[in-house]
Formats: sequence, C-alpha cells, structure tokens
Amino acid sequence: MAFKIRHERKETENKTIRFPLRLIQQIEHAIEGDGVTFSTFVIQACEYAPENMEKGPSTHQK
Repeated sequence: MAFKIRHERKETENKTIRFPLRLIQQIEHAIEGDGVTFSTFVIQACEYAPENMEKGPSTHQK
C-alpha cells in the first residue's frame, strides 16, 4: 500500500526528536505544495511504518 498524506488532526503530545538535515530537506520537498505540516507528514509516516514492516527475526512481535 502506498503512503498517502491525510489532512486530519488528532490529540497530540509534544516530543523532541533530532532529524538528519538531509531527511528534513527530503520531507520538506515531499510536502511542498500539499498544504500539510512537517509534523503531519512525520506522524503519518510513523503510523505507516509499523503496519508495513516486513516480519522477521529482527523485528519485535507481540
């Protein structure tokens, strides 16, 4: 399933995270003209990742 940006808001809490400069530039380029914030993109990417990870011995399974 392809990653698709949604325009929605949810209850949130602030967290501080450091991003490599190159990744920041890639994200900003990806969202340019889409009317979404950096945070919206990152949150949705983080939601997408666990649901689409390959299962294997190196991943944590409950």
